[in-house]
Amino acid sequence: MPIDDTLRDTADLEEAAPATLKERLEDYERQLILSALNAHRGHQGRAARFLGLLPTTLHEKMKRLGLLRRRRATEEGGHGLASDPR
Repeated sequence: MPIDDTLRDTADLEEAAPATLKERLEDYERQLILSALNAHRGHQGRAARFLGLLPTTLHEKMKRLGLLRRRRATEEGGHGLASDPR
C-alpha cells in the first residue's frame, strides 16, 4: 500500500475514532465484547469463553469499559433483586 493511501486512511480514522491510541484500543475492545455478548445472547460465561477470557476477566473489562448495567436496588443499598409488588 502506498504511503499516501496509508496517510489518507489514517486521516479517515481520526475523524471517526477516538483521538488517542488508548481510546482507540478501548473502543475496539468494547466492540469485540459487545459483539461476543450479542452472539451469545448476553451470556457472559459463553462470551468470555469465546473471547478466550475467564468470566471474571470479562466482567472486569466490562466494568472498566462502562458496559455493566447498574441495578436500581443495588444503588439504593438493596440486594439487587426485584421486590415482591404485593
